[in-house]
Amino acid sequence: MINQTKSQAESVFKRKFDLELWAIATIYFVQGAMGLAHLSVSFFLKDQLGLSPAQVASLVGIAMIPWTIKPLYGIISDSFPIFGYRRRPYLVLSSLLGTIAWICMATVVDSAKSAMIMIGLASMAIAFFDAIIDALVVQRARLEPEGDAGSLQAFTWAAMSVGGITSAYFSGYLLEHWGAKFVFGVTATLPLLVTMAAFAIADPPVTENINLLESSKHQLKQLVKACTSKQIWLPMLFIFLWQATPSADTAFFFFTTNELKFNPEFLGTVRFFTSLAGLAGVWIFQRFLKEVPMQRIFLWTTIISSVLGMTSLILISHVNRSWGIDDRWFSLGDSLILTVAGRIAYMPVLILAARLCPVGIEATLFAMLMSVMNLAALCSSQLGAGLTYLLGVTEVDFRNLGLLVAIANLSNLLPLPLLNWLPNEKVVALSLEPTDLEPINSEFILEIAEPTLISKS
Repeated sequence: MINQTKSQAESVFKRKFDLELWAIATIYFVQGAMGLAHLSVSFFLKDQLGLSPAQVASLVGIAMIPWTIKPLYGIISDSFPIFGYRRRPYLVLSSLLGTIAWICMATVVDSAKSAMIMIGLASMAIAFFDAIIDALVVQRARLEPEGDAGSLQAFTWAAMSVGGITSAYFSGYLLEHWGAKFVFGVTATLPLLVTMAAFAIADPPVTENINLLESSKHQLKQLVKACTSKQIWLPMLFIFLWQATPSADTAFFFFTTNELKFNPEFLGTVRFFTSLAGLAGVWIFQRFLKEVPMQRIFLWTTIISSVLGMTSLILISHVNRSWGIDDRWFSLGDSLILTVAGRIAYMPVLILAARLCPVGIEATLFAMLMSVMNLAALCSSQLGAGLTYLLGVTEVDFRNLGLLVAIANLSNLLPLPLLNWLPNEKVVALSLEPTDLEPINSEFILEIAEPTLISKS
C-alpha cells in the first residue's frame, strides 16, 4: 500500500523520492503546520494578557518584522559558513530557536512585552529556515529536466498546504479542550522535525578559496541596480500601496469572540474550510484567469473583494438574523467567499514578483520583493491598530466597528487610479525583456508567501 502511494506520488510530481526530497517536504510541511498556534496566540493575548484590539493588532504587526528582512538571512547563510557549511547549521540553529521561543510561550511568558519578544523570535526562526530551504529548492530546481520544470515547486507547495490544512483542523480543537499553553507546547515540537530533516539535506562543505563576503557585496550591487529599474520599482510600489491599506481583522476577531461568542473550536473549523477554499481560489485562477491581462484582474478583483468585504456589516448589525441565517453559518459562508476572492486577487501579485526578477539574482530579488509585501502587511496591521484606537473600538465597545470595517474595505480602492504602474500584459506572458528572464512556472511562487485576504475584515 505504501509503495503504491509512493508510486502514485512520484507519477504526479514527476520525480523519484529520495531522502533529501522527503527532508525538504518535511520542512515545508512544518512551515505550514506552524499555523497551529495562530489562533491560540490571538486568544492568549486577548484573554490571558487582557490586551485590547488595538494592542493585539500592534503586537502582531511587530511580530511580522522578521519577515521584512528575509533576504538578510540568505546573505548571512551564503557569506558566513559555520564549520564550512552554509545550510545545515542554520537550519538546525533557526529551528532550535523556534522550539525555545514556543517553550517559553508555554511556560514563562506572562506579559505583553515577553510575548512580543518570543513571538518575534518564533517568527524569525520560521523566516530564517524558510529562506534557507527556498535557496535549496532553487538550487535543486535548476538541475531539473526542462520537461519537469515546476514539479519540485508544486511538490513543496503541496507539502506546505498539507501542513497548513492539518494545523487549521486541529488549532481550534486543541485550544478549546486543552488551552493556549498546551498548544504552544505542541507547536514547540514542530521545529524539531526541521532539526532532524536538516541532517538529510545535501550541504557540501565550502572547500574552495572563495571570498564569500565579496561575492555577497557583488550580489548586493546587482540587487540595487535592479531595484533602480523603473520596470521593477514602479509595479512594486503599487503592490506596496495596495497591500498597506488598514486592516480591521483584529477588531473583527474580538467582535466574533466577545460579542458573537464564537468558540475556538468553531474558529478552527472556519480556518480549516478557508484553507481548502484558498486552494479552490488557486484552481479558479489557474483554470480561468491566468490569461487575463494583469490590470484587469487587479481592477475587478479589488472592486469585487471590497464589495464582498462589506458583507461583514451584515453580521455586525445582525441583519442576517432577521433573514433567518445563524451567525455561524453566515460567518462561515462569508469567510469562504472572501478567501476565494482574496486568493484569486493575490495570485497575479506573486507571479508579477517572480517575473520581475532578472537572472543571476532572481532568488535574492524575489525574497526582497516578498519582504516588501511583508512590510506592507506590517503597515496594514499598524494602520488598522491606529484606526481601531481612534474609533474607540475596544473588547467591549463595538459601536464603531462597522465604520472601521467600511473604511478598511473602501481604502482598498485608493490605489486603483495608479493601475497604469502595472504592466498590462497577460499574467503568463509578463517579462522585462525576453532575454532577461528565465521562465518561471506559476507554482514556483506558491510556496513563498501565504496570501492574506483582500478583504480587510
